[in-house]
Amino acid sequence: MAFETILFSLQEGVAHLTLSRPDKLNSFNGAMHVEVRAALAQVVGEGARVLVLTGAGRAFCAGQDLGDRAVTPGRHIDLGESIETNYKPLILALRNLPMPVIAAVNGVAAGAGANIALACDVVIAARSASFVQAFCKIGLVPDSGGTWSLPRLVGNARAMGLAMLGDKLSAEQAENWGLIWRCVEDAELKPTVDALAQHFAHAPTRCLVEIKRAIYGSGQHSLEQQLDIERDGQSMLGASADYAEGVAAFTEKRPPKFTGV
Repeated sequence: MAFETILFSLQEGVAHLTLSRPDKLNSFNGAMHVEVRAALAQVVGEGARVLVLTGAGRAFCAGQDLGDRAVTPGRHIDLGESIETNYKPLILALRNLPMPVIAAVNGVAAGAGANIALACDVVIAARSASFVQAFCKIGLVPDSGGTWSLPRLVGNARAMGLAMLGDKLSAEQAENWGLIWRCVEDAELKPTVDALAQHFAHAPTRCLVEIKRAIYGSGQHSLEQQLDIERDGQSMLGASADYAEGVAAFTEKRPPKFTGV
């Protein structure tokens, strides 16, 4: 399909999805939700081995476009319905993609935009970028998984401060707190992300998917249950072509040529 609110490309195993409403700081409206869902379905169906999610212009994503659901006197808008229809499936789709997902945070990530970034597997941010849990500024609770991801990433005390004050958190502080993987100089964001995407595009994809599944699910399991999950994962991956190739390459002292299967 032809896209109007996003840019999408898929080349040599690397999919790029760019939120592209720069005049609105890439905030989400109904059309963008539809197009992002279509692009994510395309990623799964066309052989991508890594997805890079970023924004056009000077922002990553400012969350929901409030002008798209303006409140007028006497009119009630069911925000829960919007979460159920749009943001919940988006967050789950990003988390469940059978490949690594990189967020390249090129500017402000606010509201749902911040939590969409945090739903990705690896977050790399430009030094000028920032993260803002802006919900309390308009009388709302963090959504898009924010109340789940924040305490797990930075602990309850910092999660409470971020959510209840809505203060801007710099990319450098986000890295120091463990909220994101790396903060890099602005000029280094694209080459850093491109290099990481190429690495993942040639990595053993099935093992990376199992790593995602094991780590994201670990909070729901006892140590004994998690040991069983690790056992089952190793059993399955031990029969894979990539494991055989990895061992052969190690023995022959050469770089492995993984195919993702």
